[in-house]
Amino acid sequence: MPVSGRLLRQGQDWDFSDIADILAGRLRAQPPAYGDLIARPRGDHDLQEEPVEIPDEAAAIEAAVLIPIVLHPAGPTMLLTQRATALRNHSGQVAFPGGRVDAVDGSPLVAALREAEEEIGLARDKVRTVGYLDAYLTGTGYRVVPVVGLVEPPLVLTINPHEVDEAFETPLSFLMDPANHQRHGREWNGRRRTYYAMPHEGHYIWGATAGMIRNLYERLAAGES
Repeated sequence: MPVSGRLLRQGQDWDFSDIADILAGRLRAQPPAYGDLIARPRGDHDLQEEPVEIPDEAAAIEAAVLIPIVLHPAGPTMLLTQRATALRNHSGQVAFPGGRVDAVDGSPLVAALREAEEEIGLARDKVRTVGYLDAYLTGTGYRVVPVVGLVEPPLVLTINPHEVDEAFETPLSFLMDPANHQRHGREWNGRRRTYYAMPHEGHYIWGATAGMIRNLYERLAAGES
């Protein structure tokens, strides 16, 4: 579906009038395989000022997230969530809908769509998947496969308050502008950790979520070079 709106690449406009074709041409058609030598798993280890050991991909817990891109006529947005403050892990953080790949799922795609239904009520038949990003290894022991999907507005969502405090949209033009990809840092487990952060209108998008957004940007930017 043609969508108006433009993305920024180092001060230059990207025409995103045919977002589906652009994404399909620059994303992985299949989920990233373990031990992929062409595109090794991404992760926070890529950004550290001092060399750190890359997490063991084979030992990581399988997980998947859905990166929903909403095709508004005025310009596409990315749908994100604010995790419930009552959760034990990563409470209150900005995230994509997602979680562990269960045995009954059988694939990252099924897991991502299931989690999106459970967390925010986004029906799987409303999502048109267009591809995958590189796997992302987190410092907490997960191997996350990001699934990129297109969603036609209007959004009809049902928030699960046990998992999510809110769902919100951020303009893709903001997220794909490298000028907004800040590098922040903090002390964690006795050492300084560096990560991407993309604060926008009161939402602090950072860590693995921002890292996956950066990976999407790099794939799109590589296609423009």
